[in-house]
Amino acid sequence: MEETAVIEARATLKYSRISARKVKIVADLIRGKNVDEALAIVKFTPKASSSTIEKLLKSAIANAENNHNMKHENLYVAEIYANQGPTLKRIRPAAKGSAVRIRKRTSHITIVLRDDK
Repeated sequence: MEETAVIEARATLKYSRISARKVKIVADLIRGKNVDEALAIVKFTPKASSSTIEKLLKSAIANAENNHNMKHENLYVAEIYANQGPTLKRIRPAAKGSAVRIRKRTSHITIVLRDDK
C-alpha cells in the first residue's frame, strides 16, 4: 500500500494574553471552512480573540503559499485549536489586610491549513 503524504501548512501563536476559553468560541466558527470564508467570518465577529485569530490565519496562508507552494483558492482550515498556556498570577489587595489572587490566563493557538484538491 502506498501512503500519500498530506501537505499541510501551520501557524502557531504561543503565550497569547487571552484565555483559551475565549479563543475556542471563534475557533469553532471557522473550523472546516474555506480560507476566504473563514477570514470573512473572523473579520466581522465581535469577539476579543477575532483580531488575534485573523492575524494568525493570514500568517498560516502566507506559510502555505510561500513554503509549500499551495494555492490560496484551495486552502481550508483543517484544524484550529487553543490550548491553555501558563497562568500569570497577580495579587490584588482586599479588605482587612487580605489579598485576592488574580489569574491572567494565556493560551497557545494553532491553525492547520490543508489543500482540498
